[in-house]
Amino acid sequence: MTTTEFPWEAARNAVAAALAEDAAGQDITTTWSVPEGLAAVAEIRSRQSGTAAGLPIVAEVFAQVDPEVKVVAAVADGARVADGDVLVRLSGSARSLVTGERTALNFLQRMCGIATLTDHFVQAVAGTGARVLDTRKTAPGLRALDKYAVTAGGGRNHRLDLSAMVLLKENHIAAAGGVTAAIEAVRRGMARTGRTVEIDVEVQTVGQAVEALDAGARWIMLDNMPVAEIEQVVKIRAERPDASRILLEASGTVRLDGVHAIAETGVDLISVGALTHSAPALDLTMLLTTGPVPCPR
Repeated sequence: MTTTEFPWEAARNAVAAALAEDAAGQDITTTWSVPEGLAAVAEIRSRQSGTAAGLPIVAEVFAQVDPEVKVVAAVADGARVADGDVLVRLSGSARSLVTGERTALNFLQRMCGIATLTDHFVQAVAGTGARVLDTRKTAPGLRALDKYAVTAGGGRNHRLDLSAMVLLKENHIAAAGGVTAAIEAVRRGMARTGRTVEIDVEVQTVGQAVEALDAGARWIMLDNMPVAEIEQVVKIRAERPDASRILLEASGTVRLDGVHAIAETGVDLISVGALTHSAPALDLTMLLTTGPVPCPR
């Protein structure tokens, strides 16, 4: 499943939780210092280059803070932005703008940061045929937003949750008694339930990869394998008559400076946990102007 449409329900829930956490309805600093009825406009600008993602969540934040605030995106999700570029223009009550500022920036900076790092990985493998995937290493409660940001940066989503597909990892395989035993157990489970899903099998060695192939696996994750061993598995796949039906995925501490070499081995997919667990937030700022002001356009 790839989250290419903005996940509005997840955004509404996440924003509500964030505003409650911030006690936005009891913003004593703003209430006591900003005159009631004061109108203002504001702009959210980038202070570094990157990729925009999550612009709709700004509208959701202010819809919950004050539905009278007008929010207009100046760029689209997926757009590359430079230092100083305007991402969003807002107008309305100065109190409302100030109260919602930090929550809006927290979400937007995170999502833009994920999209920016994803874009860097996607550009690094350009021309190789490999596709960059995310993982479930997302912030609790923000998975749909994190995964949407990955797609805004040009990446693709791996499974959204534990029910989406089977991913046999090291501990599943150990508990089941081996690669073949784990695959056979899953097939029995599918037969019992009448449900058919993708099966991705994680392996750590060339021998395990061969075992998975012999067991009929059609999606194999090569976890933390050196490039030379990945190349071996790619060659072994190429010699099989069903090679075109088998996906090979590289994973495990994939870094930006090494991802191109991994992609050149001929793997189809590269899953990168860092996209969502280690992306630095994009540096954004919101600047407010008070007085008689026009609506943003």
